[in-house]
Amino acid sequence: MSTRTRAPRLQGLAPVVAPHTRVLVLGSFPSEASLAAGQYYAHPRNQFWIILSRLWHTELLAMPYAQRLDEVRRRGLGIWDVYASCHREGSLDSAIRVAQPNDLSGLVKRLPQLRVIAHNGGESARSMALTRTLAPEVVRLPSTSPANASWSLQRKLDAWRALFEQHGLCT
Repeated sequence: MSTRTRAPRLQGLAPVVAPHTRVLVLGSFPSEASLAAGQYYAHPRNQFWIILSRLWHTELLAMPYAQRLDEVRRRGLGIWDVYASCHREGSLDSAIRVAQPNDLSGLVKRLPQLRVIAHNGGESARSMALTRTLAPEVVRLPSTSPANASWSLQRKLDAWRALFEQHGLCT
């Protein structure tokens, strides 16, 4: 057995959605830090919560995680991943092996107000052939991961802001 397949099978996190979710952000699979914490985007250098804080003019990182999720749901944003489980050593998307997809179509059926699926980065965007059949609009956003160092925070923020403004998720 190769070293790559000896990695344990990891299980992802549950979706964060509400019946009025309009924008669903899909990552690939939670990082080691996120799995250990049981929280989306828990790596301290991931810019997801920073970007949302700036878009919504609120300090999400100062809130308890459950309160952050309440704010996400309240504003019509959903969070999930394209993979339900996988084998992976470390946190890099390139290390994902034998991935089992999440039931995206099942989730989308529960979201009657969904207008757009936004892929957070390249690995997530590999499933765009499927997600294009599930939502009126599907886009790829720049990854908020610390591995996406070629994009500045401001450049990422501008891309995310354009989508959020278009769908009424900015304050």
